[in-house]
Amino acid sequence: MATNNNDQAVLESIFNPLLPLGDAAPKLQNENDVNEENTEDAMLAKQLEASGVEKAEQGDLDEALECFNQACEICPLRSSCFNNRAQLWRLKGDIPSALEDLNKAIQLGEDRGAATAQAYTQRALIHRLNGNEDKALEDFTKAAELGSAFAKSMVVQLNPYAAMCNRMLADAINKLRGEPH
Repeated sequence: MATNNNDQAVLESIFNPLLPLGDAAPKLQNENDVNEENTEDAMLAKQLEASGVEKAEQGDLDEALECFNQACEICPLRSSCFNNRAQLWRLKGDIPSALEDLNKAIQLGEDRGAATAQAYTQRALIHRLNGNEDKALEDFTKAAELGSAFAKSMVVQLNPYAAMCNRMLADAINKLRGEPH
């Protein structure tokens, strides 16, 4: 455990090396869905999501999809259902369906909460894979504002000025080590 601010800054730079020195990764605002209620339906949807994740990890993508479809039907306002199904669509190679579910999760999240940050991050990764760096940066920025440390590191990485500074720093370190750049 960090004993003072300097210790905390060192730990932060180790765990989040792409963040500017001394800049702490923000914590996610809310682990729950914005529109989530503690109802039987919400509990069942959570169980279906967990089962879907387990089936996907076992390679049974069709059964996982069925679990996520049921969760989305039972709790159509629960953004994490759509996040999880979007991830499965991506694994199955159906990017248009993944984007549709991510857009729905973002709409449901009302720019709040961990599920919305995750949806923005997933959508940004798809944009980046498709070569649309501007849209990726826009979504990573929104996810970073919602508290995603990964998204914040990607914003820093995609920033041309930061990339130039990082390259100059790497070159300087390599020169000090006597390595070619």
